[in-house]
Amino acid sequence: GIFTEKVKGRTPVKHWIVTRMQEYLPTVKKWLYPLVQWKQSMPIVRIAESETVHLFRTIMSRKETAPIGVDIDPVEDVALLQYTGGTTGHPKAAMLTHRNLIANTLMCAHWVYKCEKGKETVLGVLPFFHVYGMTTVMNLSVMMASKMVLLPRFDVKQTLKAIERTRPTMFPGAPTMYIALLNHPDLPKYDLSSINVCISGSAPLPVEVQEQFEQVTGGKLIEGYGLTEASPVTHSNFLWNGERVKGSIGVPRPDTDAKIVSLETGEEAKPGERGELVVRGPQVMKGYWNQPEETEQVLRDGWLYTGDIGYMDERGYFYIVDRKKDVIIAGGYNIYPREVEEALYEHPKVQEAAVIGVPDPYRGETVKAFVVLKPGEMCSEQELDVFMRQRLAAYKVPRLYEFRSELPKTAVGKILRRVLAEQEKNKA
Repeated sequence: GIFTEKVKGRTPVKHWIVTRMQEYLPTVKKWLYPLVQWKQSMPIVRIAESETVHLFRTIMSRKETAPIGVDIDPVEDVALLQYTGGTTGHPKAAMLTHRNLIANTLMCAHWVYKCEKGKETVLGVLPFFHVYGMTTVMNLSVMMASKMVLLPRFDVKQTLKAIERTRPTMFPGAPTMYIALLNHPDLPKYDLSSINVCISGSAPLPVEVQEQFEQVTGGKLIEGYGLTEASPVTHSNFLWNGERVKGSIGVPRPDTDAKIVSLETGEEAKPGERGELVVRGPQVMKGYWNQPEETEQVLRDGWLYTGDIGYMDERGYFYIVDRKKDVIIAGGYNIYPREVEEALYEHPKVQEAAVIGVPDPYRGETVKAFVVLKPGEMCSEQELDVFMRQRLAAYKVPRLYEFRSELPKTAVGKILRRVLAEQEKNKA
């Protein structure tokens, strides 16, 4: 069916182990699940076992045991290929070793030192395919023997209900999540006082959101910083002992070195001087999978060059003042314009396309596409939306479209996103 046609037949993987959510539901819900799928227009996929396709429940029911013990070099052996995007928009797989993942999880555990092993409940709203959710929810919970409350997606009402029902003590999230909860009309009906620790990542955290959320919960909400290539956390503000500085990403995590280097000379900048943030530590990746040139650009003499511009103050607190050029951060996710543009160019009616991020009160930024149609063609926003949703993850799909007769270009024909961004800014 769908599995064989769209997945299995397109990769060289020899053996597939497949499971369904339905298999883990209570008896009554198990029987009702197909009805829910039908009502929500979800595809019902039937998978037949074969020599190469195996059902997880069948494997787990077997009596034979697998050999135990695999030799692993924790420093050199890769545990995970975590995909990210570069400034060019092409996907790159960060090679995260066993040491990288364990070190960053240990850093997180020591940062929340008042949290007790075996006694915490973590609200898992962040997706595990994102490195932030993988480390701060999944790995940290396993290391601390914490209970995980897992939600399939972030829905404001369901999250409020889950907090009141399950009483989580830790809630790693993104600013848009906290903003949505604070602005929900039913917020006063729910008790969020169980939450003690919230670490916000993926996007800048507004000060007013931090203060308001702490008033509602009675817990602590701090801002941190990281990137996929560092597993991901490198900086955080203090939760308890130590000053929290507004607008700052905080200080480096334990065993993490950080500095600002001049964009002109490459030398370490003085406090207050702006430059590129570079970091090193046991959480920094081994490199990009099969991309030595890209690796050499970001890993130099043991330092990871983040591409983010910032500065450090006299006390060692770090600040980010600019982002990687052209990257759109919407709802905590990095979106690379070129990837979206390339999908637009696949539409037979599109002649030219350019994508930028524009301010959005909820997502921080949202994706806007400027489109020039081929002569004589007509196309609606709805048509493009349907087309794009078939090619991109939902969070990458443009929310706004503007049709133009031409786009600003350089003398050699390169489309100027910067000019489009300036035009949008002038409209505000």
